Amino acid sequence: MTLALVFLTAETPVFAAPAGQESAVRDIVSGIVSYTRWPALNGKPRLCIFSSSAFVMALSHGESHTRPFLPVTVENEQQALAAKCDALYFGSETPEHQQKIINSFQNRPLLTIAEQNLECSFGSAFCLQMKSQRLTFAVNLDALSRSGVRVNPDVLMLARNKKYE
Repeated sequence: MTLALVFLTAETPVFAAPAGQESAVRDIVSGIVSYTRWPALNGKPRLCIFSSSAFVMALSHGESHTRPFLPVTVENEQQALAAKCDALYFGSETPEHQQKIINSFQNRPLLTIAEQNLECSFGSAFCLQMKSQRLTFAVNLDALSRSGVRVNPDVLMLARNKKYE
């Protein structure tokens, strides 16, 4: 229930990274990661955050004991592969570029989240969206089904039930 409140109450613009918005993005990403399961992962997953993200600092700094992931900042696909990421957080990468990077992680369970993939029909499985001054997220079920990770159905319902816009 707390997760639902976090998702439904984030109300400031997301992509400009204004003060206060960092917390909403961190909460949503943490919520998604918390409700995701990898088949053979022990411990916290590695979340590789592309440096093109407006929220690198928000996701990678702060109290590490409260984060459900280990943040790693990466500049490109090669660094992400070398870091052995369990999850990718994209910034300004296009959906086509996201898909190219995702394809390079073949046969590895991989959660993907993007902050600038408004259509959310190609590329990442989860996409942060700004609608009516409200931060929401969408789910690309096709991408999620191919990801190799399992996400709690309640998270998927939250994305689906955002018809309040």
